[in-house]
Amino acid sequence: MKQKIGDFESGQVVLVTAGASGIGRCIAETFQAHGCRVHVCDVNPAAVDAFLAANPAATASLADVSDPQQVESLFSDFANHYDHLDILVNNAGIAGPTAAVEDIAVADWDRTVAVDLNGQFYVTRLAVPLIKKVGGGSIINLSSNAGLFGCPLRSPYVAAKWAVIGLTKTWAMELGTSNIRVNALCPGSVNGDRIVNVIKRDAEERGMSAESIREVYARQSSMRLFVDAQDIANMALFLSSNLGASISGQAIGVDGHTEGLSNWLG
Repeated sequence: MKQKIGDFESGQVVLVTAGASGIGRCIAETFQAHGCRVHVCDVNPAAVDAFLAANPAATASLADVSDPQQVESLFSDFANHYDHLDILVNNAGIAGPTAAVEDIAVADWDRTVAVDLNGQFYVTRLAVPLIKKVGGGSIINLSSNAGLFGCPLRSPYVAAKWAVIGLTKTWAMELGTSNIRVNALCPGSVNGDRIVNVIKRDAEERGMSAESIREVYARQSSMRLFVDAQDIANMALFLSSNLGASISGQAIGVDGHTEGLSNWLG
């Protein structure tokens, strides 16, 4: 049993996008361990099957959050299982290209913004009425420390993640009187396959070794660390529990304190 963080009313319903693997799965399983009923969506059928096999009490849908029609279908399927929503975690996102601005393909820009930004809008607009139905709840938007700093060679990702923070603050203003708190999490480099691939592409673009790039990434944090998915899940849990009942409109770093994202010569 995971260590308990805060209290949740019995049977609270949580929706986690991209929740069948990686950070999303860790978030979903952490909420479930605290007594919540969990529904995930994901684009990967094999990941969904594996998640449900390991978590038979959970429910799931296949959906690409960048497609508003698929998001509509997600909520139609969700309604077959639950009549309300307490907590939304907008976790779905992609790393996008690693390239200088003049080398970024328009299609890569569009795809990154479609998933990382538009997807959060498409999901939230349909989730809010379900959260209002129960008198309030919590929305957690995954941004990034790249949403707080510029980051060379990551223009589409940075643009989307900065915008997520703007939406978070705006939605916190709009929804506060409905007792819905909205916060953004800004992870640093997170241990796992995704950061390995980002480092590989960055190394290729710069003509450096992956090991040297990883060292630079670690130096960007005051604590000289990469965070774990569980660190992010714990913060999402805290903000959505009674312990975070007065916290809204915040962009919270989960990153060992990022000092900057461009210290290549430091």
